[in-house]
Amino acid sequence: MYKMTRTNYEDMLASQGGGCAVCATATCGSGMRFCVDHDHNCCHAVPTCGKCNRGLLCHSCNRAIGLLGDSPVLLIKALAYLKGDSSPEGGFQIAE
Repeated sequence: MYKMTRTNYEDMLASQGGGCAVCATATCGSGMRFCVDHDHNCCHAVPTCGKCNRGLLCHSCNRAIGLLGDSPVLLIKALAYLKGDSSPEGGFQIAE
């Protein structure tokens, strides 16, 4: 689906320290493999081209990023919200 061999997957996981690229958890739970995260601006469907694979994520991090529409702006706003920051940019420079 992601034009990735088992060796590519294992090499990518090793390069991430053996865990999720975001939270570093070493397990996805229930024996699931890590999700292959790819840039949806490049490939909107599966299978992907394979060139836009970004990393391996646990199910929770993959869903969180996906539910935010892969938007750095929304992620920054969510971070500001969690920190209790009332400014819409959360004190960060937001570049579209």
